[in-house]
Amino acid sequence: MAEKFRFYTLWIIGICAIVYIFQLIIPGLTDLFVLNNRVIYNYEIWRLLTAIFIHGSIGHIFYNMVALVLFGLILEKLIGAKKFLLVFLLSGIIANIISVNFYPASLGASGAIMGVIGCLAAIQPFKMVWAYGPVPVIVAAIAYVFIDIFGVFYPMGVGNIAHLSGIGVGLLIGIFIRLKYKDKFQRIRKQRIEIPENYIRNWEDNFMK
Repeated sequence: MAEKFRFYTLWIIGICAIVYIFQLIIPGLTDLFVLNNRVIYNYEIWRLLTAIFIHGSIGHIFYNMVALVLFGLILEKLIGAKKFLLVFLLSGIIANIISVNFYPASLGASGAIMGVIGCLAAIQPFKMVWAYGPVPVIVAAIAYVFIDIFGVFYPMGVGNIAHLSGIGVGLLIGIFIRLKYKDKFQRIRKQRIEIPENYIRNWEDNFMK
């Protein structure tokens, strides 16, 4: 399972940033790539992918990219760059396939990022991450799920169904990866920080006498 770390997380952030700049300077660009019913009626299936990389505002892209950094780098390091990219894209595309049936238009990487969170929660649920404070990733994932379930019944202009779809896909992929490579992840969980004996002796000589 060993695989070179390729920083795909940062590449995705760079692509989203560049695309957003083009959105600002090229009129009509967003309309060409946003997810809407043209996927169904005009067979413009590229929108299922391109909508992942476009955003509606500076706040939208900022919060999405911060979340991608916090969770994406951890997952990419854990499962490798190619598998991380698969989780990101598959979660985002399936989330878009589902959400196009519920929203007139949607855009953003949120569904894909939720897939990353779900995958990480399935593989290492007690891995500490930063989500408004240090918490186990499973706690963050559950909190996001409850927030999105609430948002489904009390909409606030956010694609909550896309989020739930993405995290569901990520969880399934994470469960599959964890079962397939269970020996590797068992070794990771058993790893302990070992302090060389000479460090302990030096500390005793300096501070205990």
